[in-house]
Parts: sequence; structure tokens; C-alpha cells
Amino acid sequence: MSPQPLLQQVSGDRLRRDLYHLSRDPLPFRKVNYTRPGQHIHSLAEADLYIRSQLEAAGWPVKTTPYQVQPFRCDRSKPLHHWYAKPDPTDPFYEAANLEATWPGREKPEQLLQLISHKDSMSWIDSPGAHDNAVGTVANLELARLIPLCGLRRSVRILFCNEEHTPWTSRFAAEEAAARGDQIYAVLNVDSLDGKPDEEMAAGRHVHVITHSTEEGKELAEFVAGCAARHGIDLEVRLAFKEHINDDDGMFINAGFRNTVMNLGSWPYADSEYHLPGDTPDRVNIENVVRSTQLLLAALIDLDAQG
Repeated sequence: MSPQPLLQQVSGDRLRRDLYHLSRDPLPFRKVNYTRPGQHIHSLAEADLYIRSQLEAAGWPVKTTPYQVQPFRCDRSKPLHHWYAKPDPTDPFYEAANLEATWPGREKPEQLLQLISHKDSMSWIDSPGAHDNAVGTVANLELARLIPLCGLRRSVRILFCNEEHTPWTSRFAAEEAAARGDQIYAVLNVDSLDGKPDEEMAAGRHVHVITHSTEEGKELAEFVAGCAARHGIDLEVRLAFKEHINDDDGMFINAGFRNTVMNLGSWPYADSEYHLPGDTPDRVNIENVVRSTQLLLAALIDLDAQG
């Protein structure tokens, strides 16, 4: 199947359905320290069940790896968007899992294209976390539905991890991949798509930002950005250098996978409701998420086509 028909199969209806499921109804939050009335598992575990169900429905086997994490404490004396504070050692631990799914390549299954999205919302406040990072989660779910149609030569692995609790569970996945000697060809972190300044939201601008922290990442970012023109995706793509090696992409860079970038809606991150209760799904421009998901799918296809 040629790339253009595949790109047109990215569904705004499915993205919206998944987004509202994970950030409004039935799940207002995705964190270990909140359990919905009448439920026996916390809301992050409920999110895991939904993500797993969608992956398995698309034919992906799912590996679940549990870790012990703590919620952050809330310190309202800190700057507005950064109220999180280290937990006390005596604070309770909870189980939070990494979900990993791999679609095998038909010619070079040992070579991997790695997608990442953190699936949890803020553990220190009650925030739906729609932009941060339900949108990245649902974009990767939509990619999982379409990747089996691509006939890629290389394998694609998707990691759904946790970044709003401590420790960040992407670090474990990255370190385990390095210890195994995984041949990861490129790493695409998908976090906060469409999260941008209020004026750009009001203007309905469709923006996609790709950040890089290494020279190898810069080359990858330029390649991904070029996919918009190559495939006729009407999206304003910007590149930015991210000085601090952090977030889930940083965990992979620190583990030695330098061909890594982060995909989001603005940099420096400018969503006015970042890490706040107002990060609700009705603020998300679904068409922007559709076009960003198309760009990511095009990037996977083009990266796989390279020698």
C-alpha cells in the first residue's frame, strides 16, 4: 500500500474517542493515587487495561513490566506549572507498569524504530492531562492500528511509560534495551502534541515541533520535518534544540541511543494549562493531532525505506 492512502486512514474519530476515554469519561485522571468510586484498581491501571485492549485488538502482543513508583508531592510555593516535589521516603509506593508492544519487521526484525509516550497524568494534582500526555498516547495507539498495514522491513516497538510519577519508568526500558544490545534505528518520543500558546490555539494553527538534544537527533529531526513536504501534510513543522537531556527522550539518550527526538506542540512548552487542572480534552485541536500522527506515520515509512 502506498504511503498517501495510509496517511489518509488516520482517524480523527478514533483519536477523539481514545482521548476522551483517557482524560474525561470514564477516566478523569490516570494516576496511581486515584481510584474511581466502585473500582478496585487505581485509574492508571484502568488506563493500562484500555491501552492493552486497543493494542491487542490491532493484533499487537503486549508485554507488561511492573515497577514500584511514588506520586510526587505538591508544593504550591513553587512556580505555577512546577508544583511537583519529591516524595518523602515514607510515602507509599504503588505499582505502575510499562506496556511494550512490538510489530516485527518482514526483513530486518532485529532493527527497531522506537515510539514512546508517557500515559500517566500528574500525580501531585487532579489534572486530566489531555495534552500532557493523553494526546501522545492516543497518537501512538492510532499508529499501532496502521503500522500492520505498512509492511515495514524493520520492527516497530511502542513504549507506553510513566513520567508524572517517580521514578520515570522510561529509564528502565531504555537501560534494559541498552543491556540487551537492541539495535534501535531511531527513537521518536511523542509528548504533548498540539500543546501550544493560547493565541495559536485560538487561531487554529496546526503546529508540530521536533526537538533534538544531539547531533544525531538534529539529523533525525530534519528528516522527520521533511516528511511533511514529501507527503503533502499541511502542518507547520518547527525544529528546536533542547538543551537539557530529560523527559522520556532523554532517558534513551542517556542509555546511549543518540538518534532520538521529541515531538510536541511547542518549545519552549507554552500551553497555559501545562500541569494544571485545566488541561482538558475540549482544548485539544483534533485536526492538529491527526496531522501530527500522519507526520509520524510518514516518518516511520520513510525511515524504514532508507538503506
